[in-house]
Amino acid sequence: FFHFYAGICSALKLTVPSHTIHGIEGQPLHLTVDYNFNATASEIQIIWLFERSESNPKYLLGSVNQTVVPDLEYRHKFTLIPPNASLRINPLHISDEGNYIVKINVRGNGTIAASQKIQVAVDVPVSKPTVHTEPSSGVVEYVGNITLKCTVEKGTRVAYQWMKNGKRLHDGPNYIFS
Repeated sequence: FFHFYAGICSALKLTVPSHTIHGIEGQPLHLTVDYNFNATASEIQIIWLFERSESNPKYLLGSVNQTVVPDLEYRHKFTLIPPNASLRINPLHISDEGNYIVKINVRGNGTIAASQKIQVAVDVPVSKPTVHTEPSSGVVEYVGNITLKCTVEKGTRVAYQWMKNGKRLHDGPNYIFS
């Protein structure tokens, strides 16, 4: 029982968002991390890694006490201001979607460590929609059909909804959606 209690006494608590963080392409994104411990620390190390589903984790940056050591490839994109463990990504790119792993090591009498994963999704804003009609000349009432085609140049998670006089249109004898 005493050993269990001693383990709890020198615990390191690391808190990250529990849900997927959505960022917007081209904008900065802040991944908020809080940690606390109740031991005397001679060194605090913070490490950030990034992983996509099919690849090994990549080192982004790390710090020991106040000294930050970035991966030179990413040094202008990721910012860490220790002892704060939060990471700033600027600018966010579609290829930044994936899992970010933060690891904290605290060295005192011994070393205690904790790590957490944050899932990031990158949204591309939907561009202004364009509507085309076929035939472009229109149709004569009660004779023939007209096709309306709506397209967007870019955007993630695009959903289309047709409305008439402010009310949503549904499949019926006069409308077919595809």
